[in-house]
Amino acid sequence: MTEYLLILPIFLPLLTAIACLFAYKSSRVQAVLCLVGNVALLAASVALFWEVNTNGILAVQVGGWEAPFGITLVADLLGAIMVLLGGVMGLAVAVYSLADIDHDRQKFGFFPLYNILLMGVCSAFLTGDLFNLYVCFEVMLIASFVLLALGGQLAQIEGALKYFVLNLISSNFFLAGVGIVYGKVGTLNMADLALKLMQQPGLGAPDDQAMAINISAMLFLVAFGIKAAIFPFFFWLPASYHTPPVAVSAIFAALLTKVGVYALIRSFTLFLNYDPHFIQVLLLVIAALTMIVGVLGAAAQFEIRRILSFHIISQIGYMVLGLAIFTPLALAGAILYIVHNILAKTNLFLVGGAVQKVRGSGELNHIGGFYKSYPALSLLFFIPAMALAGVPPLSGFWGKLILVQASWEAGLWSLVAVALGVGLMTLFSMTKIWGEVFWKPQPESGVPGHVAGKTNPPVPGLMYVPIVFLTGLIILYGVFAEPLLDIALRSAEQLLEPDAYIHAVMNSPGTELDRGGAVK
Repeated sequence: MTEYLLILPIFLPLLTAIACLFAYKSSRVQAVLCLVGNVALLAASVALFWEVNTNGILAVQVGGWEAPFGITLVADLLGAIMVLLGGVMGLAVAVYSLADIDHDRQKFGFFPLYNILLMGVCSAFLTGDLFNLYVCFEVMLIASFVLLALGGQLAQIEGALKYFVLNLISSNFFLAGVGIVYGKVGTLNMADLALKLMQQPGLGAPDDQAMAINISAMLFLVAFGIKAAIFPFFFWLPASYHTPPVAVSAIFAALLTKVGVYALIRSFTLFLNYDPHFIQVLLLVIAALTMIVGVLGAAAQFEIRRILSFHIISQIGYMVLGLAIFTPLALAGAILYIVHNILAKTNLFLVGGAVQKVRGSGELNHIGGFYKSYPALSLLFFIPAMALAGVPPLSGFWGKLILVQASWEAGLWSLVAVALGVGLMTLFSMTKIWGEVFWKPQPESGVPGHVAGKTNPPVPGLMYVPIVFLTGLIILYGVFAEPLLDIALRSAEQLLEPDAYIHAVMNSPGTELDRGGAVK
């Protein structure tokens, strides 16, 4: 029965979306259905993580077809962690959306689209097949594009078109890489692909083999890099993430770029490590430039969501750094950093949305005085902001510490300097928001239509619920960093030694692989 745990995170959002479509006449009923469905998704994701963490990797062949011919769903620790984060963020942002998404957007399909997006995200984390991963990307692209454009405002349409075009290009690169891999190796099942590349390094002439795999690696790097917004493919993100309602921005910030990071980690640890030295050097350069460009872009902005959007880019650089170093400690640091970033960055978007809700703007020069008028909200911004900057003992400190330690042990002192410098610049950006929004007095003239000195409207209670919840998780992360590090290290070991993953998918528990990849 445990195999059903792999199906539920995909089936439940789909069922919720269908139920919301049938209730299209009532936004209230759709909201209730969405919350019930997201609670069920969270419960299923917790159960899946518990099972994988306790008993090991789960795999199921949908329809009864044996691998590599059927549709494979598989969850190792990394996949289960990502699905769990999807469940947590799905419910938190769904609660927030009840106070943020207006009636017109609800009427025109916000709730079904939101759950279709969650279905695509969970499918991407659980699929064991490259072509099905491509299908998951397309599901996410369609749902996210409509969510970006929903409402029809000019800025939204402009941002949505940039987002759609760049991600469509990404899909074409991905599909081209899939075609080369299938033409050369004859399979798209990721475990089977890894097994064949390990067992048969002489597929064709050695130079031909290396060229085909390296070309595919570059195509996948571009495709997944666009999804993850790494350098130099990042420019679509800050042009689009500040345009939709805050709930949409928050779920995008939480999950969409992390799907790209997950795909990079999965592919370059499982089957695209044919020429590890070349890939490592390239990823190290990309990681450094992504961190630097992102944080400099954030420092130049004066609108809350634009600042946070550039910081998404900067923080992705830390995750790619862990993959580039390619040691157990570095990959564990990347996984810890993914968890931290999803919690902190989503929470900051939600707090920024609350600021915009009561002041009518996210422009720093239009707002101020929040520390005096909204002390609780000020504290709820301060905690995730300091976590994002890596201030101990909050969540961001531990992931950054592990990555710096891994860089130092690998002799990458220049990357240590970059990581620490970017951390200081992140602190500068967070203190800039703090000083402008929370510390300085409220300006006498600011947002058109806002009367200075007018009684401050209350922040809707439904906005506080997920903000407080995520802030609590950030604090708990810092307190219980040691057991989380243990889980991350075990996940990193699974990635670097994929025997158990391959055995689970290929249904061959008696097979052992030696270090060279040959079957014993």
